[in-house]
Amino acid sequence: MHTRHVRRILRSALLCTALASAQVFAQAGHPAVDAQGTLTLPSYAVPYSTFASPEARKQFQIMLEQGRHAPGPASIDASRTYYDKINTDRAQRMQKLYPVKIHAQTIGGVPTDVVEPAQGIAARQQHRVLINLHGGAFLWGAHSGGLVEAIPLANLGRIKVVTVDYRQGPDHVFPAASEDVESVYRALLKSYPAKNIGIYGCSAGGVLTAEATARIIAHKLPTPGAIGTFCGSITTMEGDSTYISGVLSGDPPPARPMQLTDLPYFKGAQANDPMVFPAQSPALLAKFPPTLLITGTRDFTMSAVVHSQALLTDAGVDAELHVWDGMWHSFFSDPEMPESRQAYAVMVGFFDRKLGH
Repeated sequence: MHTRHVRRILRSALLCTALASAQVFAQAGHPAVDAQGTLTLPSYAVPYSTFASPEARKQFQIMLEQGRHAPGPASIDASRTYYDKINTDRAQRMQKLYPVKIHAQTIGGVPTDVVEPAQGIAARQQHRVLINLHGGAFLWGAHSGGLVEAIPLANLGRIKVVTVDYRQGPDHVFPAASEDVESVYRALLKSYPAKNIGIYGCSAGGVLTAEATARIIAHKLPTPGAIGTFCGSITTMEGDSTYISGVLSGDPPPARPMQLTDLPYFKGAQANDPMVFPAQSPALLAKFPPTLLITGTRDFTMSAVVHSQALLTDAGVDAELHVWDGMWHSFFSDPEMPESRQAYAVMVGFFDRKLGH
């Protein structure tokens, strides 16, 4: 087909699309904007991302259904039972795709699950180890949630992963979890150089990774070789995504953004404490190791993660950000999607490049 004809067709298609979009917005009404820049949006439909895979589209519907049946955060025991069932199923599916060996071990006085590749640790990984800090709002996620985050990396990276059963709320409060991570880290330093240790986590685990790193630095321990803060990082949960991305994942519009300091674990903690949010101290951030940040456009923490990467970069840190379109909070917890496999590859590749040998 002649190039000029192709251009004519494309112009016509774009014009039709623009007219259709204009008609939709005309029917929905225009957003109202006040002097502070707050928008009141009319009701309108948002299609699921055309960039996402068919597998992600299917999993998105499952995720929405799970959200409808999830107990409220006030029902802690019910939430732990509910999410343990989901995570146990995920871990079982993962082990079929990514075979591993798992054993319980107390390290530094803290209970952990040690996950190793079924095919054996690779020669280049013998002197390396990863510490995983599971998600779960500092309320749930122990064991099964940690395995979900550890299994793919242990198998694909051919590396040992230690997932930590850190103390959580409401029975324990900040900085109990950071203390547990420090204890495990100190114990592992007896067997591994700091430059060969990586720490990572998702959601609450991403926040705890940042907090534990801040604590390690404050206590003048050698810093880990690299860290990963996924779906949560060094700063408060604010920004556009707290109002928009959650709605795109089936949550009702929030009256105000949920803050970590609203959680039982942070009772009595202060948001301006750099041990809670390291973003409060640029001098502290400057001492952070290379950091991988991961989120999705339908993740309510997206703005916080994006802003965290900007702050780390401003502080001179090697901060690498990856964002997947259409993906929700902790999307890679379900292993069948191409996007999850891409995320695992990014994580494995990052730690392989950044950790010492």
